[in-house]
Amino acid sequence: MARRADTRSDQVIGTQDGADEAAAPLDALLVGAALGPLRRLTPDASTLRWAGELGKHPGSTARRLGALGQETLRIVRGRSSVEPARGDRRFKDVAWTENPLLHRLAQSYLAGAETAGRLVEDADLDWRDKERTRFLVQNLSEALAPSNLPLVNPASAKAAIDSGGRSLARGAAQLVKDLRSSPRVPEMVDTSGFTVGENVANTPGAVVLRTEVFELIQYTPQTPKVFEVPVLVVPPTINKFYAIDLATGRSLVDHSVKGGRQMFVMSWRNPDRRHADWNFDTYVGAILEALSAVERITGSSRTVLGGICSGGILASITAAYLAHQGQQDRLAAFLLAVTVIDNAHAGTTSALTDRNLAELAKAKSRQDGYLDGRALAEIFAWLRPGDLIWNYWVNNYLLGRRPPAFDILFWNSDTTRMAAGLHADFVDLSMENSLTRPDALTVLGVPIDLGRVTVDSYVVAGVTDHITPWENCYRTTQLLGGDVRFVLSTSGHIAALVNPPDNPKASFRSAPGDSTENPADSREWLAEAVTQQGSWWTDVAAWLDKRTGRKVAAPKSLGSAELPVLGEAPGTYVMQS
Repeated sequence: MARRADTRSDQVIGTQDGADEAAAPLDALLVGAALGPLRRLTPDASTLRWAGELGKHPGSTARRLGALGQETLRIVRGRSSVEPARGDRRFKDVAWTENPLLHRLAQSYLAGAETAGRLVEDADLDWRDKERTRFLVQNLSEALAPSNLPLVNPASAKAAIDSGGRSLARGAAQLVKDLRSSPRVPEMVDTSGFTVGENVANTPGAVVLRTEVFELIQYTPQTPKVFEVPVLVVPPTINKFYAIDLATGRSLVDHSVKGGRQMFVMSWRNPDRRHADWNFDTYVGAILEALSAVERITGSSRTVLGGICSGGILASITAAYLAHQGQQDRLAAFLLAVTVIDNAHAGTTSALTDRNLAELAKAKSRQDGYLDGRALAEIFAWLRPGDLIWNYWVNNYLLGRRPPAFDILFWNSDTTRMAAGLHADFVDLSMENSLTRPDALTVLGVPIDLGRVTVDSYVVAGVTDHITPWENCYRTTQLLGGDVRFVLSTSGHIAALVNPPDNPKASFRSAPGDSTENPADSREWLAEAVTQQGSWWTDVAAWLDKRTGRKVAAPKSLGSAELPVLGEAPGTYVMQS
């Protein structure tokens, strides 16, 4: 059987052990975005320590290089069994196998990349140095793939011949265009087919409150009766809210209102230099204001509070604030999606951040007044260069094609800024891991302790999430004081959220039955978890049905006399660039 080389590490379901000094992936991205990607892609002290370790063990290093030399000789002679890993799209063209020169070129690349990766794994480095070195080596390996070369890539050569060279001309023009402005990465989506408010973010509703910080959207009921307890969702602060209201059939908001849910979603204003001082106090205060508005409009004394990613962090702080103030009875339940609260050892991006870099990043955003979301998109792309850089490099520049039209990528490209004050608070929170320690963080003059949050909670994570690793999301079960149902969805960060029930491939893991027994170690939970076919959307709906009261007649109009309709959903703030 042919030996397959895979230069890219697979996503492993497991829990990392080690120190708790590292920043959360989200917040490490915020540091990287402020400082730019070059810092991540150049050798540093970790690389020097790696080189030192290789020098300390010349015998093992020599054996690795000797084995590479022997494999190279077999490749030249046509006797090597090195083959691309199954599913490696870079070498799917039959010419990589049938053309002797291209076949040997691909084999040589794969053998060299595999050796470089093994040299990193062989080195006796601490977790942070190993992650940083692995990141650098993997990025270099991805960049050096022969499939990235025009005309060497057989698909590129065929396209150039068939088009009389026009494919390369189109690609060159697109490359120049992409390099002119941030984010300086290949365009990932054809945006021409999407319009906010028409075929994305088009669930009927209205803006019922507008403040300097946010708009509150109430969605139109689509059933004669609705559950009396409403749901308020706090979206991320680094992208626009409509990740949960994408195209028809892929909208969690639309699915929820069709299930009789009273849905309210906050839409954050896109801040600029004038709003540099907006921080945790500002955003938690905004959530409290939105919660009060929901109560006044619906007449319900209780609301389900939910948060997504960075919005989930803010929602968690808000829930703890209410608990400290003796107002937790305003919450009927608590929802978190793809949210990391415990930042300890949270993946590759954590290893790429330290306190000095964090301070530099805060100073940079303070100088500008905000963190530009386009810079964040650039950093994220370089965290997954195979999928988000070189895949589109080949498609856009070598083949001269347009990228696909995909609603998630359209949403991802619709970036926002983050106020400097909020950026600094998130970075400090992650570096101190404050939310894991009772009363270590103070917001609006109140010490925050998540253990005081004793309402039932539902926490969902994505198994291949590169931003909020599921193991870290799971640790939230140990921080909240009430019963927690943890659900592990398929896919990555936003794809885990966009999980409509009609997806035949949808599945999720959960504890058996309605169990809320969550052992401290995520590996123990995983060993006992059962895989269920279908979407977690259906699961969370059933969970909410038990916690959102009785069915009542749906309101005939949106808003109230006190808070009248200000305009149609999706509002005006979502349109700001």
